[in-house]
Order: sequence, then structure tokens, then C-alpha cells
Amino acid sequence: MNISSDIKPISFLKSHAADILKHINDTHRPVVITQNGEPRAVLQDPESYDNMRKAIGLLKLISQGEEDIKQGKTKSQEHVFKGIENILAKQNK
Repeated sequence: MNISSDIKPISFLKSHAADILKHINDTHRPVVITQNGEPRAVLQDPESYDNMRKAIGLLKLISQGEEDIKQGKTKSQEHVFKGIENILAKQNK
């Protein structure tokens, strides 16, 4: 992958929008759009965007779990299963 080929000025986007969108959807590689030589936006296909959002969500959950462990906010597996068994036993009465 050559990242420099995925950096385009806004003027290129204006004149080649359909081609850029086809390239993004075919390759699943984002394109960085620059304005006055500075990066200003990233164009990405919907599938890659959804996958990125899901990955970020999982990373947030992992981070929260690690923080809970650091703070001692955990329960043993036996404690959790015993609670479930108690709930099920009450429902079956």
C-alpha cells in the first residue's frame, strides 16, 4: 500500500469525485483530502467505517473492563453462576 497515492487535494476531489468513490469502495482504503497542503478530511467506504466503529466500541469495553479490574469491581465466576442458578431456581418454583 502506498499511502501517498491515497492523499488527494480538494481540487482533485471536486473534479474526480465519482472515480475517488469507486476507488474507495473497490479497495476499502481511505483517501485523505487536503486543502492548502494540510489534511482536512478522510473519505472512507461505509463497510470500513462500520468495522472501525465496532472495533472502537470493543476497545472501549476492554478499557472499561480493565479499569473495573484495577478498581476491584469484579465478581468470581462461581459467584456469578450461583446468582444465575438462584434466579432460575426461583423462576421454576
